Amino acid sequence: MRSVRRLLAASAVLALAAGLTACTGSGGGGASINPAPARPEVKGTVTVFAAASLKESFTELGKRFEAAYPGTTVTFNFGGSSTLARSIVSGAPADVFAAASPATMKTVTDAELSGGDPTVFVRNTLEIAVAKGNPKHIAGLKDLKGVKTALCAKEVPCGTAAVTALGAAGVELTPATYEQDVKGALTKVELGEVDASLVYRTDVKADSGKIEGVNFPEAAQAVNDYQVVSLGKASNANGAAAFLGYLGSADARRVFTDAGFQAP
Repeated sequence: MRSVRRLLAASAVLALAAGLTACTGSGGGGASINPAPARPEVKGTVTVFAAASLKESFTELGKRFEAAYPGTTVTFNFGGSSTLARSIVSGAPADVFAAASPATMKTVTDAELSGGDPTVFVRNTLEIAVAKGNPKHIAGLKDLKGVKTALCAKEVPCGTAAVTALGAAGVELTPATYEQDVKGALTKVELGEVDASLVYRTDVKADSGKIEGVNFPEAAQAVNDYQVVSLGKASNANGAAAFLGYLGSADARRVFTDAGFQAP
């Protein structure tokens, strides 16, 4: 009986050894277990050029990204998408570019400066920004003809969208001022220098303590797709890739939704 037990034990050891040999691939031709690829190291500064209308959302996401990736710092350059695109083409150092329209993104991709294909990550629509209480009783685009209005410059995405919306409404408008980004157009209302401005709904929501927004149906015909891409000459390629991945996370989606952006 004792001999039988020894024989069974020896057989088990041999079977285990054979299984380990097969798993490690030693002994010629057995299946091997490949270790999981190492996660790319993400640290250092990630420089992001982003449309002005992304300021509140990206600032919040930058803090969360830094918490998720200890050792990283996200620095932002916010402004009009067309201005930022020209800066990148002129050699300004950046790792990521987030534009408020495909047209402004095209400036960078046509110059072959992107590190991949741009991705649409959010969408945005226009509202009419007015002072609290809407003292001019503005109800739609046609009402802008009788009041001082600020628009974004035509080459800026919010300005292009405004031209589209006004055309859909059949409204010809001579604005009191053209601004180089959406925050500039919004500030004119805040300061009382104009009665209204055409800006993104996200900007109205971010500044709801000072102004209010008026919806209009033609906004549905002037929706802006926001695109993001890593840049081919990024000094922090791993950081850029990680930041782009984070923009697609559930955490980022909540931040965008709370800000008033739409999912693509």
